[in-house]
Amino acid sequence: MGNDGGSIPKRRELVKEAAKSLTSAQLKEAQNEQQEYGWTTDPLTRKPLARPVVSDAAGLLYNKDSIIEYLLKPDTDREKDEMRKVGGVKGAEGGFAELGAFGDRVKALKDVVEVKFEVVEGQRELSARGEKWVCPITGTELGPGAKACYIVPCGHAFRGSVVKEVGEGKCLQCNESYAENDVIPILPTAPTDVARLNLRMKTLREKGLTHALKKAPGSKKRKKGAEKDAANGDAAENGNKLSDEEKKKSSDEDKVKEKKEKSSTPATNGNANGIKNASTASLTQKVMKEQEERNKRRKLAENDNVKSLFSKSDTKPDLKKSADYMTRGFSIGRK
Repeated sequence: MGNDGGSIPKRRELVKEAAKSLTSAQLKEAQNEQQEYGWTTDPLTRKPLARPVVSDAAGLLYNKDSIIEYLLKPDTDREKDEMRKVGGVKGAEGGFAELGAFGDRVKALKDVVEVKFEVVEGQRELSARGEKWVCPITGTELGPGAKACYIVPCGHAFRGSVVKEVGEGKCLQCNESYAENDVIPILPTAPTDVARLNLRMKTLREKGLTHALKKAPGSKKRKKGAEKDAANGDAAENGNKLSDEEKKKSSDEDKVKEKKEKSSTPATNGNANGIKNASTASLTQKVMKEQEERNKRRKLAENDNVKSLFSKSDTKPDLKKSADYMTRGFSIGRK
């Protein structure tokens, strides 16, 4: 009190009741509002959903035009920053926060899949969407409260129970094969579905693929034998990291081997046929040398220039008429 007629309230006077957790009825009501908003409104532009409609890895629905508009804007644009924050925020209470932010999920047009809904002509709903989407097999409406799903990469939408009951691994409309993990629930609420989608995103990123099972931008495909090349490269790097002592030891061992090779006999080291026995190796080497000499003689005998140096007659010259090169052509009188 300050004697001026005013008062300072205390905490117990302001907070009458403690914060209470929401009841099951309140949670269910909030979940229904969230589902209705997700099935009728684009979270990026807050406009009604109109075909063509696309979906990201979290199962949220967007207008394809808004996704293209978001991707074409520069990163410094304020409007793009607001769209990045708004995208998927409406579903944060339902578990979409575990699947990451919208900017991390959608970075290119390959990160979304066009969902192909079956539309009933002549019937318009009172919702903001303005058209009725039904399951092509059962004919039931796909919307809030209906557990619907679509298949990647074809994008055909069905009721979730139909895909589970059939389970043939092929689309019921286009007959395209798909994996069990490529069935994406639309606006999932169950924690098991959210955990499965989170695990699917991680595995696709490790493989370098997008939500549409296409090659992610910036990822490189490994060629065949790339793992072997990488292993060989690692081995080469480890070999290059040898210490100086090991290099010296290896060089000393090489010198010792060279000395042994020089000091060894040609019969053992000069064997071209790989004969281990020393005696047989020496015999074969002698035979090879004799054969080489014979070949040389044959070549000399076949040469005409060499033949002209030798006389072909068998008669021996007379020693009296013969003279050395100093007295040839001169007559020397005899005493």
